[in-house]
Amino acid sequence: MSSKSFDSASLLEPIPIDASLTLVPRVRVTLTVHPTNHSHTKPVDDWQLKKALLDFLKSSLAVSLSVPDGDLEIRRVKDVRKRRRDDPVAHGTLVIRDLGFLKSSRGSYAEESGEDAARALEEKYADWKRYLVEKMNGMDLVLGGVKFMLGVEMPVSDSFQAMRKEWEEFHAFGNRGHSRGRRQEPDTIVLRGVPSRWFAEPRVSSKPSMLVTHTIFSTFGSIRNISVADDDDFGRESDEDPDGLVSGLHCKIVVQFEKHEDFHNAMKALCGRSLEKQGSRLRADYEVSWDKDGLFRNSRSETQEKSSGMTSLASGPYRSEFPKFSRYSPEKTRPKRFRE
Repeated sequence: MSSKSFDSASLLEPIPIDASLTLVPRVRVTLTVHPTNHSHTKPVDDWQLKKALLDFLKSSLAVSLSVPDGDLEIRRVKDVRKRRRDDPVAHGTLVIRDLGFLKSSRGSYAEESGEDAARALEEKYADWKRYLVEKMNGMDLVLGGVKFMLGVEMPVSDSFQAMRKEWEEFHAFGNRGHSRGRRQEPDTIVLRGVPSRWFAEPRVSSKPSMLVTHTIFSTFGSIRNISVADDDDFGRESDEDPDGLVSGLHCKIVVQFEKHEDFHNAMKALCGRSLEKQGSRLRADYEVSWDKDGLFRNSRSETQEKSSGMTSLASGPYRSEFPKFSRYSPEKTRPKRFRE
């Protein structure tokens, strides 16, 4: 698939980006659970909470949704008594993967084709996501005789339109002193929470490979810079002990494209999707964003400063040779930590 094809790909169709990797559509919302009585000090029953939410999805929406138990994740606050008054007692995520009903219920525009059909489906998809949030947000839950209120939000990173609005406003009003001579446009994506093994060289290592990662993401367009590193903090709670975790399971990938157009198409393909690998039952619900801090631009400036400093030191009676810096960021290696 060419880079231009990603821009015209249907929102509800899978997108292959490699011989074994495919981007599949899904809807994800974040959940928070607050007790109506702020002095509540007992932990919420996560089993009852999950059952109440799954029953609601089956019986209270315009289209009944059967969500697998594994796609509804609930995390309780460890010590409810230590939480602040306005903090939730539990939070989690809901992922809806079976979206076939949207394709089969397009109504009067089902016979349309081309750009009109794509635009109509995009509007239908956006309307349904808003409907889902409106139906669930603020709903009352009674669990074990205690009343709770559910908060539901759609992450900005799951909406391409919201992400595009964000970067357009950022570069229009807050370009942090960049040159005003020409229009600033983002060109770098940041991907967190993808399985390291999926980007490793088979039968060589379980660590993500720069070469493999470059090959996969070059599907979207020409790459200027790329960085791959372990992402051990992904999905970890702020109060969770990091020493009990296995490192190296996830990686963080930063890709800078040569053209803004390729960045645009990559973001459109990655937003609102999960990653699947052929032969694996795992679906990677990654987080995608764009680089606001000029990662590669700042690192290049630091490299140039160091290089100029070395050159001035070497300008005396003796000549010194210094190593050249690669245009690609080296892999970040960290010692592995395993559960005792």
